[in-house]
Amino acid sequence: MNKRPFLFLIGGIFSLMIAMGIGRFAYTPILPLMQNALSFTNAEAGYLASSNYAGYFVGAVLAGILPLKKHKTFYLRISLIVSILTTCMMGLSHFYTLMLIVRFISGVASAFIFVLASSIVLDKLAVTGKTSWSGLFYSGVGFGIFLSTLFIPSLNHLFNWEGVWVGLAIGSIILTIFVWLWIKDSPNSNVKKDEKQLINTQAPPLKWLPWLIAAYGLEGLGYIVTGTFIVSVATETPTFSMEPTFVWMVVGLGAIPSCIIWSILAKKWGFVKTLVFSMILQSIGIALPVFWLTQSSFIISALLFGATFMGITTLATTLARQMSPSNSSRIIGYLTATYAAGQMIGPTIAGILSSHTHSFNSALIGAASVVFIGALLLVSGIRYDQIPNIKTISIKSN
Repeated sequence: MNKRPFLFLIGGIFSLMIAMGIGRFAYTPILPLMQNALSFTNAEAGYLASSNYAGYFVGAVLAGILPLKKHKTFYLRISLIVSILTTCMMGLSHFYTLMLIVRFISGVASAFIFVLASSIVLDKLAVTGKTSWSGLFYSGVGFGIFLSTLFIPSLNHLFNWEGVWVGLAIGSIILTIFVWLWIKDSPNSNVKKDEKQLINTQAPPLKWLPWLIAAYGLEGLGYIVTGTFIVSVATETPTFSMEPTFVWMVVGLGAIPSCIIWSILAKKWGFVKTLVFSMILQSIGIALPVFWLTQSSFIISALLFGATFMGITTLATTLARQMSPSNSSRIIGYLTATYAAGQMIGPTIAGILSSHTHSFNSALIGAASVVFIGALLLVSGIRYDQIPNIKTISIKSN
């Protein structure tokens, strides 16, 4: 195995662990601890989550329109520093308004890291002929969720919820050291070309991109309800006798291999068809606790959710990059911005609904329905999976 692209890949995985697994998603298992200590309502918890996703939306838009092409690694490093600082600040602030601001800034940093790391790593893997490793790259989110959640009960026991945030920030600093060492701009990247035949890429035409963007936006709107409140739902359910954070660990475990599995299925079935199937499967997982309220249903729901949400991201971003390989940063930025817009709305609606109804059922049913509708929007693109597309192209890293 070539060591350089492998270390490059590990650096990308660590970037996603910091920005997504910790900076973005650690809020989900820490939320019940904060609500217990600070008496947050579900509506206030939803606003706090939406603030983060509003920042994610702004960051995704900026990453798509700013001229970042020549200095991607530099901006990635700056974004990692901001992400670590905001994670730490969440444990040092007790004022709700300040938390809203901190989570917003954290969201901006997360979006920059996701877009930049995706563009840098996917381009590097393309140049070195390692595109099959893309699923490994996106497993960083699952690893980040699993490993961070693993330490949360102990950190909370020793230092309360504030110490959880600070402890995760320290862990992020350690990971960032390796990102700094392993992800560097290559001086020869602008002249190195890898000319090869791509068989059965089966990418839809660029005119179909609006359908993908709309479906991905609905995915963002729907999935984030479970992504924000699943631990809180487990905490409030009398039949769930385990440590509630265990549910989020299951999500992480499901997410780790999911990107690889969905990528393999996409090669066999086609990207659009696989994307439709994964979104339908996710909608079932989201709605499951409403109709089957047991400990087992939470575990299955968490596993289905973990097994699909990053897989869907992998499929959608890879498909978008295939549709416009020469402009990957901008296309992924637009796609992520729509996704973030959905995320920004979802927690607020779910939080308000659950506060008024004193139940998460209506929010979960609505979220499942939205994801299912998104899957239906993609059905028109399945015909492109059946058209072999054999061509020779020249791939340049940026």
